[in-house]
Amino acid sequence: MNICVYCSSSQHIDDKYLDLAAEVGAELARRGHTLVSGGATVSCMGAVTTAARAAGGHTVGVIPQVLVDIEVADRDSGELIVTADMRERKGVMDARSDAFLVLPGGIGTLEELFEIWTARVLGIHDRPLVILDPWGLYQPLRDLVTGMYDQGFTRANVFDAISWTTTVEQAFAHLEGRPQPVRPSVEELGEAAG
Repeated sequence: MNICVYCSSSQHIDDKYLDLAAEVGAELARRGHTLVSGGATVSCMGAVTTAARAAGGHTVGVIPQVLVDIEVADRDSGELIVTADMRERKGVMDARSDAFLVLPGGIGTLEELFEIWTARVLGIHDRPLVILDPWGLYQPLRDLVTGMYDQGFTRANVFDAISWTTTVEQAFAHLEGRPQPVRPSVEELGEAAG
């Protein structure tokens, strides 16, 4: 599979996050998958791609020109795709991927997560979407979405559209399994539009 990994580009995080990204990259390659990433060399993005290549994996980096211009592009990537902007970058990463894995990250990672998650809830795609969160960074997000559901702002299939995991082994079990399609009813689609 081509597995898209969304993760941090921050250089101010604990080393445990870099270690997690490296473990994911190595395991992804060991299992024979291709890594699709944000195409940068910094932080977790650099750790996941470096580890994947070191373990013999193929990497596809997708990066906007503005980041190439500040010299963070992963020029060692098996394929490096340069896009005009961030929106095109996300579209190319989506199109090239069979599954999505979200590691701890910041608002950019959240933006990518929400776009793929929303599309899955709406039934636009049925590819696996997995969060790997060993230390609970995303627990407040999970609580927020639960609260939104409790107050009627989203439907129950928001929980069916995503898998929450705490170990690399669990994450790959969910990525490699075929999830059931999440199909909203006609009534739910009408409510969402209103």
